[in-house]
Amino acid sequence: MDSQPFLARRHRLLQHMQQQGGGLALIPTAAEQTRNRDTCFPYRPDSYFHYLTGFDEPEAVLLLIAADNDNPSQSILFCRDKDVEREIWDGHRWGPQAAADHFAFDAACSIAQFDEKLAELLADQPALWFSLGHDAAWDARISQALNAVRAQARHGRRAPTQLHDVRATLDEMRLIKDASEIALMRRAAEITAGAHRRAMRATRPGLHEYAVEAELLHEFRRHGCQAPAYGSIVAGGANACILHYINNDQLLRDGELLLIDAGGELDGYAADITRTLPVNGKFTPAQAAIYQLVLAAQQAAIDAIRPGADFNTPHEAAVRVLAQGMLDLRLLNGSLDGVLESGAYKRFYMHRTSHWLGRDVHDAGDYKHGENWRPLEPGMVLTVEPGCYIRAADDVPAAFHDIGVRIEDDALVTAQGCELITQAAPKTIAAIESLMAEARHG
Repeated sequence: MDSQPFLARRHRLLQHMQQQGGGLALIPTAAEQTRNRDTCFPYRPDSYFHYLTGFDEPEAVLLLIAADNDNPSQSILFCRDKDVEREIWDGHRWGPQAAADHFAFDAACSIAQFDEKLAELLADQPALWFSLGHDAAWDARISQALNAVRAQARHGRRAPTQLHDVRATLDEMRLIKDASEIALMRRAAEITAGAHRRAMRATRPGLHEYAVEAELLHEFRRHGCQAPAYGSIVAGGANACILHYINNDQLLRDGELLLIDAGGELDGYAADITRTLPVNGKFTPAQAAIYQLVLAAQQAAIDAIRPGADFNTPHEAAVRVLAQGMLDLRLLNGSLDGVLESGAYKRFYMHRTSHWLGRDVHDAGDYKHGENWRPLEPGMVLTVEPGCYIRAADDVPAAFHDIGVRIEDDALVTAQGCELITQAAPKTIAAIESLMAEARHG
């Protein structure tokens, strides 16, 4: 592992802390979570912690101390000790010394010493940078340490008088991806696109949704993704109209559509792709009409992504196309301006078109500056995912009943516009039908 990107991020945060008057930042990793009895869920480190360290063991804390007039900046890791017996059962542990060397920390200490040393390190610091309110157990530990410092007031020790939410600074850093992050996201997108192609080839009437999900999981893991980036949505027929459907246990039926929203996670970075395909390999005319509408809306949104455009512009472009299409297909009545103003289109399109993407599938970063949508900048990555979801109803033409379509790609904002890093997943009607026919007859 190359420690330089993580070292550079720690330096950026320390420089920001110095500009704001200095202090100490504390970023713990995630705790292991029990699944049942004595079995834990697969471990994933906290996104903020891993962004700054690259260290993936549990029971670890990063402390950053900004330079002052007398001392240089310090980067200190607290982690588990080497333990030969536990390594026999659970695998390799770095231990403090090796971790400091490999991950480029100024120092590393045993996590067993953390509570004892924290009060000492906090003493006489002007500010504490911490995500207060994120974890009640950590809030209590920090309060205890601060009170221990305050108890030394008669000895001339002072507790920090300012508290900064370190997440606010890290969110802004994480929003603009560096070269190493972009490389990982491109690879995660490539693997995920391959998984969607595999799912398309496998889909046919008579399978259960979970059988298609298994194809996705196979492809993710086979190419190095450690896990799905989120619970995969494999939704056939009417299930596609349930936005967060994850049961994935129903039979796929001839004549229905299958909506697949799934992405792999590679070294902490997510891909997020949605494709909608006909279970039998051929779109019906009604399915094709809705699909083409959503595809046109997505293209309008993609065309609107460029530096300087605000975050909401792609959404507005997609909504305008969708609303006009709903009118043309007689799903709605009235004028385009009237449908947009009343929000009547939300009956069939009720979510937003984009979200940030990165270490979290709904990644860190504000969407507005004050009351204004923030402008897009090169290095940002956002999804583009319009949809149309038509539940059966008396006032809806029968041919459109239970059609749910979403098409989603991941867009990297560039100096010229945007790069779709997920375009290797087929999405035109012709490309999807051709791939599915080839799998059946090839």
